[in-house]
Amino acid sequence: MGPYVTDAKPLRADARRNRDALIAKARELFADGCFNLRFDDFAKLAGVGTGTLYRHFPTREALAEAVYREELTAMCDRAHELQATLPADEALETFLRGFVDHLHCHEGLARTLATLLATQSGALAEGAQALGQVIDDLLAAAVKTGTIRGDVGAGTIMMALHGICAAYDHPTYRTDADGVITLVLAGLRRTEA
Repeated sequence: MGPYVTDAKPLRADARRNRDALIAKARELFADGCFNLRFDDFAKLAGVGTGTLYRHFPTREALAEAVYREELTAMCDRAHELQATLPADEALETFLRGFVDHLHCHEGLARTLATLLATQSGALAEGAQALGQVIDDLLAAAVKTGTIRGDVGAGTIMMALHGICAAYDHPTYRTDADGVITLVLAGLRRTEA
């Protein structure tokens, strides 16, 4: 189960399929760099009616937030999987490097995250909380093993990740993003006094 709790009534099967089709098409289009489509075109490309689009997602931002929520849920699930299968410090490093890999392969997600950061959307607040919690869990486990310092919180790492998201269109994005993660990890490792 994902990190979000909702009071919304469950959708009928056909409504759920339509909603899923819209999210899948939006994810695909964002990944392909198609950001300037007319909003109504998402419905046509997903094979649903315009009314269906607006019923599920009244604005482009609402659709982007839905894509973001699903992507973030997958990232959080990945963090839990890593924590269950790797030593704590490796799980943390693998998650952070995987986050950068994922953003690099899905520029649309980085662009969406940067937009949501700029607008301070409600989805961002929920997503940031869920992501912060999994990072906090990964950090706490690594601190217990003695490999990671205990005086750095998830907020510090979140700020670095937000900076990485905001710089998605920089020409040396990937190299610089990897460098930020390398610095973060080096700063987290315990050094013998």
